[in-house]
Amino acid sequence: MEQVWKSHYPENIQTEVEIPNVPLTDILEQSAKQFPNNPALSFYGNETSYQELTLQTAAFASSLQNEGVKKGDRVAVMLPNCPHYVISYYGTLKAGAVVTQVNPMLVDRELEHILSDSGAETIVIYAPLLPVLEKIKSNTSIKNVVVVQFDGDYEQAKDETEFTAFLKKSPGPPASVSIDPSEDLAVLQYTGGTTGRSKGAMLTHRNVVANVVQTNEYFKDEVNMGKERYLTVIPLFHVFGMTSCMNLSIYTASKNIMLPRFELEEVLETIKKEQPTFFPGVPTMYVAITNHPRAEEYGIDSIRVCNSGSAPMPQELMRNFEAKTGARVFEGYGLSESSPVTHCNPLFAERKPGSVGIGVPSTDYKIVDVESGTEEMPVGETGEVILKGPQVMKGYWNMPEETENTLRDGWLYTGDIARVDDEGYLYIIDRKKDLIIAGGFNIYPRDVEEVIYEHEAVQEAVVVGVPDAYRGETVRAVIVLKEGKSATEEELIAYCRQNMAAYKVPRELEFRNELPKTNVGKILRRSIREEATKKA
Repeated sequence: MEQVWKSHYPENIQTEVEIPNVPLTDILEQSAKQFPNNPALSFYGNETSYQELTLQTAAFASSLQNEGVKKGDRVAVMLPNCPHYVISYYGTLKAGAVVTQVNPMLVDRELEHILSDSGAETIVIYAPLLPVLEKIKSNTSIKNVVVVQFDGDYEQAKDETEFTAFLKKSPGPPASVSIDPSEDLAVLQYTGGTTGRSKGAMLTHRNVVANVVQTNEYFKDEVNMGKERYLTVIPLFHVFGMTSCMNLSIYTASKNIMLPRFELEEVLETIKKEQPTFFPGVPTMYVAITNHPRAEEYGIDSIRVCNSGSAPMPQELMRNFEAKTGARVFEGYGLSESSPVTHCNPLFAERKPGSVGIGVPSTDYKIVDVESGTEEMPVGETGEVILKGPQVMKGYWNMPEETENTLRDGWLYTGDIARVDDEGYLYIIDRKKDLIIAGGFNIYPRDVEEVIYEHEAVQEAVVVGVPDAYRGETVRAVIVLKEGKSATEEELIAYCRQNMAAYKVPRELEFRNELPKTNVGKILRRSIREEATKKA
């Protein structure tokens, strides 16, 4: 199988890439050396050049060291997308410390777990989130609090330092720190906690550098060094945003246009003004743009490449978005544990709708049986996808048993159910835990969702299994209709009966105005399933 899928690669794109043995900070320094005056960051019209970014990063690193931060210490970053995020991230690495990425939407209990588990003594935090920190701070090791404030003043406590003032604490250039890229951690990337307690994936400098190099090699025919413009709306604390927006844009000396959240009108106005060329995103973002009645008036045709991740991309949505923008959408796949990118539909070969494509360079993968994880499945058969490559994490922070269960004989066991076709294209069916077993039949929610999305009145849909006394589980669909469109429960169920096997047809259907989502825009299937289970 390995030789089959690698045969898709043209001569100018390598199936195996050499990973430079350097700290992650080198990619910033290299771009700054080549393109010092190019804009690195754009935030509501305020631009930061690559030269300025390296100076601010060095100042942040020096100030951290001045506060006693040493090699290997964890520095938590709890910010929305903004220049301060990039400065904090690269400054932490420059100081030899480890970035602990923190979702700004976490409640106090969740924040306490990550801060306590990581042992972070320093946090960079957005001012409005300080009350959440204050509730749990005494239960953590936090000593240094650096506060980012955008609008107006806030009442500064004695143990806090405003971000700009913190940069000025720098006594001079930071002390040089020796980094072993293969062993030393760059990032603690906490998983979403959907399968229990949130786990810290330990990503080394080499893991993260490798994934940037792998992704760039895959897309390099589309990349004009020093000239691209990335629209970054997916959050940087998410591993997808970290690699596919922040680190990749820096590696290619591109302009990173940052927005702190996805608000449709603001995104469209930003597209009109900044004319981005790359737009990494998630399906819900593309849904919103596709359904905007005047989207074309905002110059969305500047976008050439969209790499979609984090959630499955319905085929009907892909067709509609591409028709409106002229862009090409390349659905990919990855995990926090793999920095994250492992697969993507290729620019240089056939793109297969419904597939997440083939492996990025230096990545191997296969399908194994779900029960033991040792028997390789034949082409076309479903099982758990496992993979290996230089981007795969070192393990889980302070969780040796979880590490041993997930990393086996050099393979990362993903927990995702998938199949591979005879050309090596990977099709993700579902998470193992999302499988619905009704009346003895295995039902994959994505199969049902794909059909529902094709109905002209449907904007968003999510399918879950709920307990059923007779069938074990039954299928429930939760649907958001397009503005101005209507459909009844009976109508949609009849539509499903015409387009799928009877055992897959939803027995229950609910209409909502919106679906619960993560910061990234990923639909919270678990939340919907829990609600439905309580009602059952």
